[in-house]
Amino acid sequence: MAEREPGRWLRLRDALVRLRQQAVQDSGDQAVVVRTAVVTDSAAALPAEWSEPLLADGRLTVVPMPVMVGDEIYGEGDDDIARTLSVALAAGSVVKTSRPSPGQFEQAYRVAQDRGFESVVSIHISADLSGTSDAARLAAGRVGIPVEVLDSRTVGMAQGMGVQAAVASAGQGAAAPESVRAAQECLDRTKVYFYVPSLEQLRRGGRIGTAASVLGTMLAIKPILAVDGGKIVPVEKVRSAARAVARLEEIAAADVKSRPPGAARIAVHHFGNQAEARQLAERLAEQCGGCPAPQLSSLPAVLAAHAGLGVLAVVVGERGHSEHLST
Repeated sequence: MAEREPGRWLRLRDALVRLRQQAVQDSGDQAVVVRTAVVTDSAAALPAEWSEPLLADGRLTVVPMPVMVGDEIYGEGDDDIARTLSVALAAGSVVKTSRPSPGQFEQAYRVAQDRGFESVVSIHISADLSGTSDAARLAAGRVGIPVEVLDSRTVGMAQGMGVQAAVASAGQGAAAPESVRAAQECLDRTKVYFYVPSLEQLRRGGRIGTAASVLGTMLAIKPILAVDGGKIVPVEKVRSAARAVARLEEIAAADVKSRPPGAARIAVHHFGNQAEARQLAERLAEQCGGCPAPQLSSLPAVLAAHAGLGVLAVVVGERGHSEHLST
């Protein structure tokens, strides 16, 4: 009986591949079977309308990143995380974040293996901001299929655009190394610019130095920041919130206009200030003719915990085959 187990497993695996008809795209007269699954973390800020069909058939897995408010631990997707986090930030309560455990990634990789995928591409928040990639690498060595771990060197929908590119590449039948290259090419074309009303949360989380935070508070500086090379870096310092938002808009619009006509994609993130973010997105849309409408979404809790209330972030990337992904 034991001798027949490998054969039974292979037959089961082949059956699982055949059952993944939702993960098949037509290519001429032949069908392309998706053999590479993509795993990411909740810092990618992927839009639900795009990700839900992919989550359902296993092509994509999003591992939630934990947020600790007081003694309670929440994950992205918990019903009350946004409200709880907003109240905690407004009250100045201690909020912390952590990386997912290696066990969570191991489970995600094993599920992909059990579903019949032959490899995994795992794309994560910048290693300079989180130990998530390290946890993913620890898990990668514990499973029976190849896992390619990619440090996105960015956050938010910039990371999400890389994930979309990897999913689209895998959807065309690409193996893991090819999908990693597609993701990296997309990531290399993305920029993140953001404004925070206060540097205090970034200081508490160790994302900027204490001296910079204290000086900024004393001088009432409203900084424009960016994610560059995986780290948070200053772009400009202005003296009022209104001017900071105006400069954020100008910087993002200039980036869009520096790219080939109609090539840019824009995402606008917010936390606790949706109306302000919508107005910013509308103004950017007017200035960036030929581009698709900006995607508007709340910043994931794991990022909002460090950025604080009132954050505005603009992600500028470029359109590509990820936009035409069939689900």
